[in-house]
Amino acid sequence: MDTSEYLSRIGYREATEPSLENLKAIHQQHLLAVPFGSLAIHCGEGIELVLPAVYRKVVIQRRGGFCYELNGLFSWLLQALGYRVQLVSGRVRNAFTQRLGPPKDHLLLLVRVGEGGGGGGHRHWLCNVGFGNSFRCPLPLEDGHLERQENGLFHLRLARGGEGVGGDWQLRRYPLSSPGPTAEPDATLYAFSPEPRAWGEFRAMCRYHQTSPSSIFACKSFCCLHLPGGLITYRGRRLIETEFSAQGDRQATRELTDEEIPRVLKERFGIVLTNRLVPKDEDILPPEEYP
Repeated sequence: MDTSEYLSRIGYREATEPSLENLKAIHQQHLLAVPFGSLAIHCGEGIELVLPAVYRKVVIQRRGGFCYELNGLFSWLLQALGYRVQLVSGRVRNAFTQRLGPPKDHLLLLVRVGEGGGGGGHRHWLCNVGFGNSFRCPLPLEDGHLERQENGLFHLRLARGGEGVGGDWQLRRYPLSSPGPTAEPDATLYAFSPEPRAWGEFRAMCRYHQTSPSSIFACKSFCCLHLPGGLITYRGRRLIETEFSAQGDRQATRELTDEEIPRVLKERFGIVLTNRLVPKDEDILPPEEYP
C-alpha cells in the first residue's frame, strides 16, 4: 500500500501536507475519481473489511465500493499523510423507504485540522467519500452550518432532544434552487454520532448490506460518480445523468440493455469488472424497528 499510488489513482498531484486547503482538494478529487456503489455484491464478490484487499480493489483494479470500503480506505490515506482522523457511525435515510437504517448503517469520518490563515486553532471537519450525492468539500462540525456547494445546499445541525433522528447530528441537502433550509424530512441524508469507532465494529453491518432485503446495496446494482456540475448514476438497467443548476436538479434517464451495461461502466465510470454483473433493481422492504 502506497500513498503516491493512491493519490495517482484519484488524479491528485498537488500538495499533501496536512492543511484544510489540501484536505478539501483531496476530498473533492476522490469523489470525482472513485465511484460509490454496490457492483461487487452483484458480481458474486464478497466484501470483507481487510485493508489490503480494499486497497487492491479501489487503487490497483480501479474499482469503487461502498462506505465501509471507501471511507475506511480514505481514513488510512489521510492518517498516512499526517491527518488526525476518527471513524464515526451514521444512519442513512433510505430514499425509497423514507426510513433511517439500523445503527452503524453508515461509516463517515471526522478529521481534525487547523484552518490556517493565522487564526490558529483546530476543529473537526466532516468527510465522506462513501456516499452518493453528498457534499464535495468537508463541512465543519458546527451546529447550524449552512454551505452552498456545486451540487447543493448542505445544512448540518445538532439534533434536539426527543426528535428521534437516529444520531446527535443531522445532515440535510437541498437543491441549489432552494432559498434556504426547511423542516421537510425528505431533505435529510443521514444522522450520525461523533463517538469514535473502530473499523472492525462495522463488519456485521457490512455483511448485512450484502444480503438484507432492506438494504439498497443488496436490492439494487448501482454505482454513481460525481462530475463537474453533475452526477452520473447506473442502476439496474438505467443510466441517470443529473445536472445541478440554480433552477434545480435536472435528470435525464436512458434505458440500457444487458449488453450495453459493461461498456457504459467502462466508458462512463472507468470500471472493468472481472465477474459477470447481474443487473438488479428490486423494491426495498421497509426495515424492522431498530433501537
